[in-house]
Amino acid sequence: MIVKNFEKKDNNSAVFTVETDKAEFEAAVQSAYLKNKSQIYIPGFRKGKAPRQVVEGMYGAEVFYQDAMDELAPKAYELGVTENELRVVGAPSITNVEVTDDRTAAYTFSVDLYPEVTLGQYKGLEAVKPIVAISDEDVDKELESVRKRNARQVSVDDREAQMGDTAKIDFDGFLNGERFDGGKAEGYSLELGSGSFVPGFEEQIVGMKVGEEKDINITFPEDYVEDLAGKDVVFKVKLNDLTMAELPELDDEFAGDNGFDTLADYRANIREELEKKANEKAESDFRSEVMRQAAENITATIPESMIADKTEEILRNYAANFGMNSRDMSLDQLKQMMGVDDAMINNTIRPAAEFQVRNDLLLEAVIKAENIETTEEENREYLNKVAESIGAKAEEVEKYFGMDYIAEEQKKEKASALIVESAVAKAPEQE
Repeated sequence: MIVKNFEKKDNNSAVFTVETDKAEFEAAVQSAYLKNKSQIYIPGFRKGKAPRQVVEGMYGAEVFYQDAMDELAPKAYELGVTENELRVVGAPSITNVEVTDDRTAAYTFSVDLYPEVTLGQYKGLEAVKPIVAISDEDVDKELESVRKRNARQVSVDDREAQMGDTAKIDFDGFLNGERFDGGKAEGYSLELGSGSFVPGFEEQIVGMKVGEEKDINITFPEDYVEDLAGKDVVFKVKLNDLTMAELPELDDEFAGDNGFDTLADYRANIREELEKKANEKAESDFRSEVMRQAAENITATIPESMIADKTEEILRNYAANFGMNSRDMSLDQLKQMMGVDDAMINNTIRPAAEFQVRNDLLLEAVIKAENIETTEEENREYLNKVAESIGAKAEEVEKYFGMDYIAEEQKKEKASALIVESAVAKAPEQE
């Protein structure tokens, strides 16, 4: 084989031609004949015993060409990539195949090339990092949330329904005197004030007593389901039962039930946990913004195939969480099973894919620019950390990924740390 006519395009792609010689093509044709002959029946010969010359005489000399060309194509592609020292992304496309009269083949390939990256500013970037301050009101809010989770429901039969009560109701909805689909239920538990029902419904339950029946008139919102949007309807409602949440007292006994000696100890622990979460979020947001800026600052012509591949990777990884991890499933089948369309993918998954691609290009360029290396000890330490985070043994992770991959991921960690640690944190602007 010989590589000819290499041409690099402006859109970060390349085109090249690979020609086979007569001997290579003949060997591929013979291989195709041997592969298929057992299925060939020619009158006068037992099935699979007809000589190649006889088969070609009956069906034409080109009968085995397609299989021969399919066999040679991967070898031709690999030679073209190797000789031109190309770093290819995505799948190649064969734009032309020719078989000459003297039985040689020529393939023309078009490939996307890995982008050449020019780094912009990646050190000393500035981003907002909030100053964490947990107030007494924040602690009180968390305590109140715990109290509500530990509340018990007690029956109420000596007063009218109030916001915050849980009402067990029967209801039947009518539009122009006719029942409408989905408008009827019995024994439905509704927390008044939760906003579970359309506006105006829960408010009209307030004031009812157990056993009372009432017609509730409401107008559905304009953005409701088509058959009911903007329509005036009547619900016939009966209040069967009413309960209220009885909150535990906020005292040392309550603290003891949650594992602390005193309420003061419990409040101190809540404050500590809230501060920890707030600091982690502030650090995460700061890091994300710094990395976003650094990734946006690179200059690179990114092939569409890289973004498409990353988009599919994210979608398949997400689907795997729901047991849909078969690689035999086509992308269209996967989208149909997950109930997503191209518009949803373009609005949600694709932006994340674009950022991940730019971020990967950024980190690789920083690793090269900063001559970042790792030691065997560092790689082992990183391997153990990864294994612990996913609940696996280090040996299993090493076998699955390989130490070369672990080393590259460790380099990326170092590059990310270099970018973030050099960044300058700014306090939020005061309103």
